[in-house]
Amino acid sequence: MSSIAVLGCMWGDEAKAKIVDYLGITADVVVRFQGGANAGHTIHHGGRKYVFHLVPSGILNPDTICVIGAGVVIDPRALENEMEQLRGQGVEISHRLLIDERCGLVLALHQDLDRRAEHAKGEQKIGTTLRGIGPAYSDLTARVALRIGDLKHPEWTRQRLAQLYDYHGQAVSTGELESVATSLFESWQRLSDFVTTVDDKLYDWYLQDKRILFEGAQGTLLDLSYGTYPFVTSSHTSVGGIPVGCGLPLRCINKVIGVYKAYSTRVGDGPFPTELTDAVGDRIRKQGNEYGSTTGRPRRCGWFDAVAAKYTARINGVDTLAVTLLDVLSGLESVKICTGYWVDNQRLDYFPSDLHLLPQLQTEYLTLKGWEQDLGECRGLHQLPRAAKDYLEAIQDLLERPVELISVGRDRDQTIVVRS
Repeated sequence: MSSIAVLGCMWGDEAKAKIVDYLGITADVVVRFQGGANAGHTIHHGGRKYVFHLVPSGILNPDTICVIGAGVVIDPRALENEMEQLRGQGVEISHRLLIDERCGLVLALHQDLDRRAEHAKGEQKIGTTLRGIGPAYSDLTARVALRIGDLKHPEWTRQRLAQLYDYHGQAVSTGELESVATSLFESWQRLSDFVTTVDDKLYDWYLQDKRILFEGAQGTLLDLSYGTYPFVTSSHTSVGGIPVGCGLPLRCINKVIGVYKAYSTRVGDGPFPTELTDAVGDRIRKQGNEYGSTTGRPRRCGWFDAVAAKYTARINGVDTLAVTLLDVLSGLESVKICTGYWVDNQRLDYFPSDLHLLPQLQTEYLTLKGWEQDLGECRGLHQLPRAAKDYLEAIQDLLERPVELISVGRDRDQTIVVRS
């Protein structure tokens, strides 16, 4: 397979970065195609912790080229800071990072608009990361945004900046506007060597049978069209976001790996049918260190939802499954998988799109025996306890897709490959 998509298939935080890092050992190219610095992709390797917000997770592999596609929105200063942190950790990025010149820019204005919008919503707030991602995407849709390639044209940039502030009804002095422009031009001087068009390069690499990994951010249930709207992100997180976000045709994707936690989590507000608000939920949060990489907020935890998972597997055309954080469930007497919903004495075996229906759902569960064994040292399927294998087989049967990868710890080598 020359081209593989690795997609989070729930509400994000599925440990996609670990899977990308693991597969990236043999990848020639890793591509981010959507989202922005609202992503928090964490990798533990060589005794160090790395958190990526904009730079693709393949950057730790020294021979891998990392690409930020046109569908990503970039806060220049955040990207520069991330690049500097990587250099400080001994990661060489020169000649290995490419940024599409069509990436939209996230400005301080967008972050201010984000904060105001969330505050105005009160109890109806979305629960965004306040990184300005939503307003930046809105401006792209409204055709008033700046893109990183615009920065090579100073007068054009100044005009567009003035129009942008005017569009949002924000009064700004000439001096303030020039200060914003100057900061952007300084960022351009430091980033310009990385900026290019990437779609033609990706197509050439594909024709050369280079091994390309597409790294999704957030998760399918946060997709702008197919997620739990309006409690979603502002980009297309499903497989359809790849051709839009990097310009490579969808037919060039040879395989889709859907990443699912062995349980469910969600950050921020929005419906969550299998949420646990009891001691079991607290235990999972503690065992899994379920706190946002970007915001630090505690994640809501719940049982694996096979109804939602099967829906996202279909939406993405998932070929195989990567089940992560299986080790977190060790020590529980029993584990549960949601197999259906009930509302008004009617059973639903599909994931409803009606926001008003979702909070009314009663969940139906398959209960399985738990296991005590610490899974961190397991390196083969045969080493897992029978109960853990039964749990994985249940997920596999319910989603009608084979499990290919199992994560049993945070480090790269704590990964089990299931051979067909």
